[in-house]
Amino acid sequence: MTGKGEPARGSGRFVLAALGVALVALFLALGTWQVQRRAWKLDLIAKVEARQRAAPIPAPRSADADDIYTRVFATGRFLHERTVLTQAVTVHGPGFWVVTPLQTSNFILLVNRGFVPSRTGFSRPTGIVRITGLIRMSEPKGGFLRNNDPVADRWYSRDVDAIAAAKGLGAVAPYFIDASGPAVPGGPIPGLTQTTFPNSHLSYALTWYTLALMSVVGTVIAIRRGRR
Repeated sequence: MTGKGEPARGSGRFVLAALGVALVALFLALGTWQVQRRAWKLDLIAKVEARQRAAPIPAPRSADADDIYTRVFATGRFLHERTVLTQAVTVHGPGFWVVTPLQTSNFILLVNRGFVPSRTGFSRPTGIVRITGLIRMSEPKGGFLRNNDPVADRWYSRDVDAIAAAKGLGAVAPYFIDASGPAVPGGPIPGLTQTTFPNSHLSYALTWYTLALMSVVGTVIAIRRGRR
């Protein structure tokens, strides 16, 4: 009987060992991924803080993800008749972002003028204006678990290309500006850009590494008990 039971016990120990190795590898990979995410998040936070302190530069004709949160300024005229309101939830409650095209001397760019609680009753400045704010990238995937509906003029995200096409703007800068500065009477509330980012990656990494260590210990104990 003993001889017949040995192969079965050996096979069981092999399965336990394989499972333990797999779990350890998985938890180590997840922990390392969180360490990498933490490094990325710290770099992002440092960049955002530095860019917010920097003097604004002229708004470029083009920008990409590396330029996000750069402080810029632009001068031009608002095209208020082509404004879109995108659904928003802020510290002021639910409402809308007022996204208005700005015609500069050589291109058009979209400006998120700020937050309003309703679709009506906000100011529409005329003449030449100067806007200062932060570069933000287009949001093409919709929001609030809903897709943008240009035909019905219902917007759930600030999708630059879709807004430009729906409002007949032609080629526009591939980003928008989140306007900053003090609120004006009757106007949208600017300066609500989210520039603080949660950073719990270290605790997540320690959790995964702890689980990896526990898997090693648990596997060794299980194998030793199997031998007994």
